[in-house]
Amino acid sequence: MRALIDSIGADRIRQYLPLATLVILVIAVGVAQPAFLEPATLLQLAADTAVLFILATGVTFVIMLGGIDLSLQSMASLASVIVALTITRLGYGAFVLAVAVGAIVGLLAGLAHVRLRIPSFIATLAMGGVLFSAALVISHEQSITLGEAERGYQTWITGSVAGVPSVVIVGLIVLVVAHILQSRTAFGRYSAAIGAGEPAAYASGVKVDRQKVIAYALSASFAALAGVILAGRLSSGSPTLAAELLLPSIAAVVVGGTAITGGVGSIWRTLVGALIISVVRIGMTFLGVNIFAQNIVFGAVLIIAVAITIDRSKIPIVK
Repeated sequence: MRALIDSIGADRIRQYLPLATLVILVIAVGVAQPAFLEPATLLQLAADTAVLFILATGVTFVIMLGGIDLSLQSMASLASVIVALTITRLGYGAFVLAVAVGAIVGLLAGLAHVRLRIPSFIATLAMGGVLFSAALVISHEQSITLGEAERGYQTWITGSVAGVPSVVIVGLIVLVVAHILQSRTAFGRYSAAIGAGEPAAYASGVKVDRQKVIAYALSASFAALAGVILAGRLSSGSPTLAAELLLPSIAAVVVGGTAITGGVGSIWRTLVGALIISVVRIGMTFLGVNIFAQNIVFGAVLIIAVAITIDRSKIPIVK
């Protein structure tokens, strides 16, 4: 009985640790830089977090299954290039095209994983290489700047509503849609069941392969949406536009409390994790840490978060 109580207590601590960490970080940075707590700064923080959150939201669906998607940054970069190349001819249709390409790419990656029985990290790593090369080829290995006319289509990204940046509203819409998908649909329930125990899910009649394909399609679609938003915010498309976002996006999911082994987690946890990563990044910027050296910190944070959240009962042998 005591062991059960201790286990429940440990689970509660793990559940609320990310939120407590976020509060402590915000207070710490606010004490060091009081301007950080001003409403305008916090809104800017939310706007800067939106892209990371959308990327992390997509991969949350995959991690909940116990898989991984390593093609996120390449998909986002390719989407930015697609927007930059087609927005003059297609207008708002360029955004739809980019997200549709993402859905197809995710579908293919998912099929490669489940039909060919290729581990998810290999299937998505290879897909990431294909996407990166495709972006290089169609962009002629250069960044594509959006002109003044093209930027007119980006107001839903770069504008604001009642003083709130539009990109924050987009992020909130993504939060609501993703939360409904995960908590109010059969897909979300089955995903958690598969992550908690795939053999048991198979035995219960869950169509595991179909669930996995849907998850990878969603992951790539959200990555493409993140690339569309990046293109709008930076007024350009580039094969390397999202090159530094893979590690932070995965770290955001795990730091938020979603177990890397699957079965435990939520979109709300991912939101908290994304905010933690953003606050840590701002804190390092205040301390003068080089932007390229920040991935060292994110790597360390990811290792610590995995060590805390991992369910070792599922992996008695670590390979």
